[in-house]
Amino acid sequence: MATPEPLMQSEAGEAAPAPAAQDERLKPAIAVAFGLPGFAGAAMAIPIAVHLSIFYSDTILLPLGFIAVVKAVARAFDAITDPIMGWASDRTQSRWGRRRPWMFVGAPLAAVCFVVMFAPPESLSIGAAAAWFCASYVMYYLFHTVYSITHYGLGPEITLNYRDRITLFGYERAFMVAGTLVAAILPGVLQTWMGVRESMVTFASIFAVILTVSYWWLCYRIKERPDFLSRKPNPLVPGLRRVLRNRVFRILLAKYASGSLTGAIPGTMMPFFTTYVLQPENPGAWISFYLAIYFGLGFVCLPGWIWAARRFGKKQAWLASMIPGGTGSFMLFFMGPGDFLLTGWILGWAGTAFAAGMTISPAMQADVIDYDELYSGKRREAQFGSLWSVMTKFIVIPSMSIPLAILAVYGYQPNVEQSDTVKFVISAIFGLAPASTAVIGFLIALLYPISERVHQQIWDGIQAHRRGEPATDPLTGRVVLPPNDRGVDEDTGWFLDHFSPRELERSNARGPSVLMARAVLWTSLSLALFVGAGWVALVESVDLADKPGLLAVLCIVASGVGLTSFCFHAVRIRAARRMIGQPISPEIVRAHLEVTESLRHGPPSAPA
Repeated sequence: MATPEPLMQSEAGEAAPAPAAQDERLKPAIAVAFGLPGFAGAAMAIPIAVHLSIFYSDTILLPLGFIAVVKAVARAFDAITDPIMGWASDRTQSRWGRRRPWMFVGAPLAAVCFVVMFAPPESLSIGAAAAWFCASYVMYYLFHTVYSITHYGLGPEITLNYRDRITLFGYERAFMVAGTLVAAILPGVLQTWMGVRESMVTFASIFAVILTVSYWWLCYRIKERPDFLSRKPNPLVPGLRRVLRNRVFRILLAKYASGSLTGAIPGTMMPFFTTYVLQPENPGAWISFYLAIYFGLGFVCLPGWIWAARRFGKKQAWLASMIPGGTGSFMLFFMGPGDFLLTGWILGWAGTAFAAGMTISPAMQADVIDYDELYSGKRREAQFGSLWSVMTKFIVIPSMSIPLAILAVYGYQPNVEQSDTVKFVISAIFGLAPASTAVIGFLIALLYPISERVHQQIWDGIQAHRRGEPATDPLTGRVVLPPNDRGVDEDTGWFLDHFSPRELERSNARGPSVLMARAVLWTSLSLALFVGAGWVALVESVDLADKPGLLAVLCIVASGVGLTSFCFHAVRIRAARRMIGQPISPEIVRAHLEVTESLRHGPPSAPA
């Protein structure tokens, strides 16, 4: 068996410092080891996104509104754990690295929960089945967070080269698309040999094993960069504040947020659309056929999109990839009974670009993390990834829960002919909603400013800082001093970022007690939102004989946001107490504010 291969070696075989970004080359064996877990991970996402809701509603006979509530609760909890996991990963110190220990443990635990989720015993009552679904779903996403956030954090560290990042994530997305293609076909094949329950358990068991083995192989094959391992981690709350201060990050975040508004709708609604709008004799076979077309063409076209991103730039290829999905979603709204083949053509058109955004987006995210290092002097891959995740997950919760709640409100009943109103609602949700957010996302994406030339200038600035020299921000033209040469020592700067610039200005004018008052106020309001919204959601969802509606789902989202905000501001209370006990001079605070102002002003322009 081969020995683990370090990312880079000197001629003597010793781990070498990271070279300049343009000189580093990605080894195919490393790209394969990094991307292989995506095969099982993506395959497991398909039954959760496509089959899980209708499995528990039409086979286990759980009320659809309750399924919506459980999904909202689980994903809200999942979103809360993401930033904690990112922070913990960035701060982990072990002989095996920052990322690999978490993946080694998290993947098998998630695999077990995945099998359990699709294996509720037939003897369970409705109430017990509901508890089984809730517990397994929540625990699966907890352990999914453990391995997925750390996997994301490892990616930008593997290569610093602008083009090789496209290749690296291209390998990963190729495995992911292959996994989704297999997952699209296999359930339908298994159901021709066995019942629905047996086929889902068999599928889950197969990919649980593959997920575990592939992540253990990654942990064995890839070593983490020694120079990244030795870097001092940053505190959680200031780190999140500095992430949000990154203007380019906010552009990408807005694009992801717009897509997340309807992100779960295609997978969630496809079984309902196929079964009750198109009305084929064998819905399961047609669903597998449609998924195979969509993911199959995505797999076939992926090399072309990678070539286009390397040849014409990430942004240009990214924009072009948004067109098939948006137009395809719009056309699906007009499909009706018997339009089986035409629906297949439309899904094939949309599928041609399915994998493009999945491949190009993380490569762009990695460039944004480099831009952050120009200002912060730190590598914070997992923290960026967790914040991307938590923001989009809170936004995606309504898209996976509200459509189900709407169907319940309009009178959906499993395994019967639906009313014309329900059919229209299914078509509108499945087609028009994703099309509208695709237009919004395209307009936001036009603002993205980092090209290959700009990225090289960013990396040149990072290297200048490492030499103790000032650098120029290529997006604003501002001179950026090295992190330790800005009039405020690094530890003090990170501490002051527990507070907003406005709070620090008020502290200079009125004293540090203002900081405590603001932190206590926001902590109290957040706690009130968490408790109040959670209580309403509980009252709306306590009776399985009733159908929880939109109010319950929205209150769960609000409660999750309240809990996240409470944790954020509670940490600030401790910082405010320290500021009162050991005040920092107004001169140092003003110097810190000058640095933060340089980040807040001067919006980036898109270079040619």
